[in-house]
Amino acid sequence: MLLAAIPSPTQGVWHLGPVPIRAYAFCIIAGVLVAAWLTERRYVQRGGRPGVVNQIATWGVPFGIVGARLYHVATSWQPYFGPGGNPVKALYIWEGGMGVWGAIAFGALGAWIGAKRAGVALPPLADAAAPGILLAQGIGRLGNWFNNEVYGAPTDLPWALTIHEWDQAAGRAVTGPDGLAVVLGTFHPAFLYELLWTFAAAAVVIWADRRFTLGHGRAFGLYVVLYTLGRLWIEALRIDEANTILGLRLNIWTSALVCLAAAALTAWSARRHPGREDLRSASAPSCTPPPAAAGSGPTSADRS
Repeated sequence: MLLAAIPSPTQGVWHLGPVPIRAYAFCIIAGVLVAAWLTERRYVQRGGRPGVVNQIATWGVPFGIVGARLYHVATSWQPYFGPGGNPVKALYIWEGGMGVWGAIAFGALGAWIGAKRAGVALPPLADAAAPGILLAQGIGRLGNWFNNEVYGAPTDLPWALTIHEWDQAAGRAVTGPDGLAVVLGTFHPAFLYELLWTFAAAAVVIWADRRFTLGHGRAFGLYVVLYTLGRLWIEALRIDEANTILGLRLNIWTSALVCLAAAALTAWSARRHPGREDLRSASAPSCTPPPAAAGSGPTSADRS
């Protein structure tokens, strides 16, 4: 007998006049702001130039959002391009559907472009950003809660999640003849598991970064390893429709491959580039006086 369950919202969209206020979008924006704030703070602490993070974020964030949507549509294409699908809905990002792998790949591309334009190296910036990205991913998962999505198998555990039948277009639960939201059942709160995992992983990255003086992309590599390890078991719990390979969800295969690649690159970086970059000397203005022009008068050193 189920004695307790986590409730889910029955509404994910509110209207301010004609303007829809979507909880999913709000959570994504909140996560981006937290990540930008923490990344700026960590980058400056490491000796980076203040203000650089905001410049690069103007490239990385839009690229990441576009990449996240592209990955989702490419790996779950049936609702958009399959029989009876609606291709226009591929643009309906507010209805949910973001792939973290596309966000990381395209976000990294955008950050690389921004870093080149700002004249800074990308690995130290990635190390500074690692825990902030994890926090952003966790905060973004709250948007899935508002949309009644990202849940696992049915369960009657005390932390089971109540899920309603959902009208994606309207952004609210379907109501029955009695006017109450239709309940589908109680399920594992996969979104909550990932939220807690990413928050814990962020704490581990911050601790390891301080304890082992991680640099040259290793803090970012640790982030990827920790996130993918969590995603492996959380993805296995989910029961929403997904493309599979040999009976396993595509994201499980992706997580395993990305985890192995990140671990290998992090180990290679530790052997090839021990220690951490000295950003303070790189960003400090030069104190060397310019050479005296030919024919100029004596310098102060000459007069002393």
